[in-house]
Amino acid sequence: MRRRTAVPILLALLPVAGCTTGPSLENQGEVTAPPGDSRHLTIGSAGFTESDLLAQMYALLLNRAGYSTKIISVTNREIYEPALESGQIDVVPEYAATFADWLNARKNGADATPVGSPDLAATMKALRALAAPRGLTVLDPGRAVDQNAFAVTARYAAEHHLRTLGDLGRSGLPVRLAAGDECVQRPYCAPGLKKTYGIRITAVDPKGVGTTQAKQAVQNGQDQMVLTTTTDATLDSFGLVLLADDRHLQNADYLVPVVNRSRAGSEGVRTVLGRLNTVLTTADLARLNEQVDSWRRLPEDVARNYLESRHLVPRG
Repeated sequence: MRRRTAVPILLALLPVAGCTTGPSLENQGEVTAPPGDSRHLTIGSAGFTESDLLAQMYALLLNRAGYSTKIISVTNREIYEPALESGQIDVVPEYAATFADWLNARKNGADATPVGSPDLAATMKALRALAAPRGLTVLDPGRAVDQNAFAVTARYAAEHHLRTLGDLGRSGLPVRLAAGDECVQRPYCAPGLKKTYGIRITAVDPKGVGTTQAKQAVQNGQDQMVLTTTTDATLDSFGLVLLADDRHLQNADYLVPVVNRSRAGSEGVRTVLGRLNTVLTTADLARLNEQVDSWRRLPEDVARNYLESRHLVPRG
């Protein structure tokens, strides 16, 4: 059996602070060489629950296929993305629109027009075009998406017959929104809710994105709605429900594996990780997050049990 080692946080092994660019565009050999298929792969996690779970699932699937893997946790994208380019990390779970905009900003500056959008096909095309010159391959997205989302109390939704953000806009209700400071200006947040849905945002209460404090403010009626994410595992415990983004305001932040082409760009890796695409849904991911965050189970155990339940790895 191939051995898999979990390494919690090893920033010292990633001396990439001065390495802020990928393969030189003049050195096309690093980019156009045949995809590699190293049998010893390092999987990166961004250090939060969902990323830890995905890294564990990637490792278990790759182990099953005969690869030897280790996991390292690097919480800063400014560090792990260059490490991915250099081959110190071989695979990371990413989010399509967010990663596309991040790479675009690195290439074209912080004020560059965003390339991520609600259109998954357009977002993936832009992301792959930005990733390829850096020696990165973006694998196919799956069914799970971790987008910004908005929640209200179940009681409030029932009282006003709300299922979607469109319903809230048509209701004309005044809404105080618990969110981050940037919500006042971000197009996906207060401005977008007003423009796309006609929602009457009367104030933004700066309590953060999906924080306990923000959810409690909605729970106790201080605010009417909270900015969170589609895979938030704790909504039920606060009596909150999501309102559907029926006019597609949010970007296509589908989960995508990103690999170093020269080490893990093979069809073998693509096929192995693609098996997760067919089964993992947004609802599944929320439940897995809940098991770690609320039930205090280990990400590795939760990941293994899920893959076993979907017959992707053998039991035991």
